[in-house]
Amino acid sequence: MKILFTGGGTGGHFYPIIAIAEKVNQIIDKEKIIGAKLYFVSTSPYDKNALFENGIIFEQVNAGKMRTYFSLLNFFDFFKTGVGIIEALIKVFTIYPDVIFGKGGYASFPVLFAAKILRIPVVIHESDCAPGRVNLWASKFAKAIAISYDEAGEYFPKDKTVLTGQPIRSEITHIEKEGAFEYLKLNPSMPVLFVLGGSQGAEIINNTVIDALPELLKRYQIIHQVGTNNVENTNERVSVILTDELKDRYKSFGFLNSLAIKMSAGASTLVISRAGSTIFEIASWGLPSILIPFNKSNGDHARKNAFNYARAGACDVIEETNLTPNILIQEVDKLIANKTRLESMAKNAKNFGKPDAAEKIAKELVDIALSHEQ
Repeated sequence: MKILFTGGGTGGHFYPIIAIAEKVNQIIDKEKIIGAKLYFVSTSPYDKNALFENGIIFEQVNAGKMRTYFSLLNFFDFFKTGVGIIEALIKVFTIYPDVIFGKGGYASFPVLFAAKILRIPVVIHESDCAPGRVNLWASKFAKAIAISYDEAGEYFPKDKTVLTGQPIRSEITHIEKEGAFEYLKLNPSMPVLFVLGGSQGAEIINNTVIDALPELLKRYQIIHQVGTNNVENTNERVSVILTDELKDRYKSFGFLNSLAIKMSAGASTLVISRAGSTIFEIASWGLPSILIPFNKSNGDHARKNAFNYARAGACDVIEETNLTPNILIQEVDKLIANKTRLESMAKNAKNFGKPDAAEKIAKELVDIALSHEQ
């Protein structure tokens, strides 16, 4: 049995694949399936440790990003995608998997194109309310389509679309409260804000939070994931604007590993985040949140995701165009002061999540793979 995974080069595409692979490996062990192999084919391995820990073999192919706006890079990326399709055809034919799982994103296009040509069964997953272009195209020949939001079903054939929710790695679904404040060197008697800008960080969120720090840190402590490329600049700015006393209340990180995420969530009172697949991680933690959707996302999906979650009563939303330090401070103060609202948000967040998403998709992949093998 061979299962091949493919997806774009962000954590929002990569880590749901890891979550599904974890469950596939559990099924392989439980059912004692002999000779099973898992592959990940994309433009980069993204997280080599995660691939190694789950026994996933990485194969690289090129892919060009087709932007929705005018850019000379589109011309060069067109040829890069062409090269990627040839590479994918060769590598997919050589592996000849029993099923291919596509998470979307431009990096998955060459592999899914190869799957179509080679008539290999495809399963795709869409994380957003409005699908990306690759998933929309792939849905026409996919054997099964999994979605995180019910609204996404409007774009896909109903007879093969299932609402599963978002696959989340089991290692970060349960938060760690015990020892969290000691681990992060924070004061357990003061509220904690957990700021997430996505795996790459989010410049507008980072800048707004930093500008608001002198006021926010009077009343709160902050854990801030700024993105690996932004740590040095962030620390330089913070060292200038904060007194020594306030500096102790601010913890910045480029990247948070699984333990650090669980500890940070365990210590947190409120999460401030983008509105991508992180929504489902926040929901699994049962934490109230303020979401700031990216206002230039494809199909406006980030905004749709945020307001879908807000309608469930699990968060408040600040539009990116309205985001200023003062508005952020006011929104945080308003929520922290309203214990009843925070408790309601936390309960609704838990109800929103679907913890068995990865398991459902993994079972479907194994079933298709085994039937294709015969």
